[in-house]
Amino acid sequence: MNLSEANLNTWINKPECSEASPNRIYMVSHEHSDFWEKTHYGFQYHTGHAYGLETESDFTFQVRVKADFRFLYDQAGIFIRGAETTWIKAGIEFNDGHPSIGCVVTDNNSDWSTGIFPGNANDFWMRATSKNNVIRIQYSTDGLHWPLLRLCTWPGTQRKFIGVMCCSPKSKGLAAEFTELLLTAPYDKDLHDLS
Repeated sequence: MNLSEANLNTWINKPECSEASPNRIYMVSHEHSDFWEKTHYGFQYHTGHAYGLETESDFTFQVRVKADFRFLYDQAGIFIRGAETTWIKAGIEFNDGHPSIGCVVTDNNSDWSTGIFPGNANDFWMRATSKNNVIRIQYSTDGLHWPLLRLCTWPGTQRKFIGVMCCSPKSKGLAAEFTELLLTAPYDKDLHDLS
């Protein structure tokens, strides 16, 4: 199914400035918004903004993301949640002076993997596939070629929230636009098939 046929109607921490339709989601982050659980920094935040749906089915979810990342830890991308302390976020995050591609997997504590993004970080695509209790996260610079970003065991429950997210822990006002949303049955592709 595509998102226009899905029940996409659930906000986590809805921001004041936001618009949502089956084909486009737009949001502007509040100050001190983030999703993070303890590890390294010690603090806990569940104040980030996310919009999506809940499902018990496996899926592939794909989206195009546009945002102007300027301040430390500005971030936008995809968000999968089982509970407040079990979730995954992945996308672009501004750190060390430039936007980077990254992923955080949280099972009561957050980890963090990050690296240099090889394209235009203000306009990119993200994809998440959930199948047999495994999550495969991919990104794309052009919507055609999909390198692997993360492969991990899902730390949460069968029922998942899947959607898009936007946060600005050190500032406010990150505007993010999400288009070309797609939700289907999980892609059954070989791990090294990057299409």
